[in-house]
Amino acid sequence: MIEAVVVLGGLGLVAALGLSLASLRFRVEVDPRVEAIEAVLPGANCGACGYAGCSAFARALAGGEAPPNACIPGGPEVARAVAEILGVEAADVARRLAVVHCGGTRDAAPDKGIYQGVPDCRAAVLVGGGPKLCPYGCLGLGTCERVCPFHAIRVGPDGIPRVDRQRCTGCGKCVGTCPKELIELLPEDNRVHVRCANPLRGKAVGAVCSRGCIGCRRCEKACPFGAMAMDGALARIDPAPCTSCGVCATVCPTGAIEDLVEVRYRARIDAEACIGCTKCARVCPVDAISGEKKKPHAVDPDRCVGCGRCAGECPKGAIGRGELLVRAPREAAG
Repeated sequence: MIEAVVVLGGLGLVAALGLSLASLRFRVEVDPRVEAIEAVLPGANCGACGYAGCSAFARALAGGEAPPNACIPGGPEVARAVAEILGVEAADVARRLAVVHCGGTRDAAPDKGIYQGVPDCRAAVLVGGGPKLCPYGCLGLGTCERVCPFHAIRVGPDGIPRVDRQRCTGCGKCVGTCPKELIELLPEDNRVHVRCANPLRGKAVGAVCSRGCIGCRRCEKACPFGAMAMDGALARIDPAPCTSCGVCATVCPTGAIEDLVEVRYRARIDAEACIGCTKCARVCPVDAISGEKKKPHAVDPDRCVGCGRCAGECPKGAIGRGELLVRAPREAAG
């Protein structure tokens, strides 16, 4: 009995020594920066950086395979913290938010039938393209809502997803999930959007949705910054030149363009500083400014939409903020 115990104990000792030597021989050195980086990352494991979770991203950062500003949810704060750990300069992080390009509520865009299958947009689209009469419309089954790791999307009672701009981090999970490809990541500063993805022409669009873009081109003609262009019969906004002035939403006859700017200021002209050059009147997209040449001009408060175009053109800085123009946001699905 004693001999058996001694033999087993000896074998155990030899095995332990062997494992210890093997661990020393084959151990992998862990960069201490990996743990430090992972500690400052948000831990959402959303994949917006292009890696499979925050741990993989931290290893890539420490190995110099990823830029410090690749963490979209973390924003500039995380980018600066990571750059400090790595000893490099932090680049700016341009925050981008999800935008749903559909305003076809249940009232505006009726269904062509009753769907009784799996409550998932990806499943519903396999059944004749989904229950929506508009072949390009949101199915409203909440797939994007369920995949959002930050609870930034909610499907309202009208059947259209709404994005919480405070919660959205621009991770892009919802973008890849939507089977209709209706969700896009756009710069945070852009607060005016076309809420339609139907490329058909006027009558065809109107037959399936009363809120759709009918290709009338009014927005394109009215845009003072050249940010609006037609992609066939569908209006699109170039986010680079767009200033979110809201003129396009003002002239849209169907409400297909949403304007999320709740507060604007009407223009006010300082009569003493105004030299009557007429530049402001010429650029005003809604003809809200009038006056004779070389005489002080005036703003018609009933016409002014607070776009700010005139202020940017005035060579004397005579145009500033006037009366507060408060209104509810005009939304395509509102």
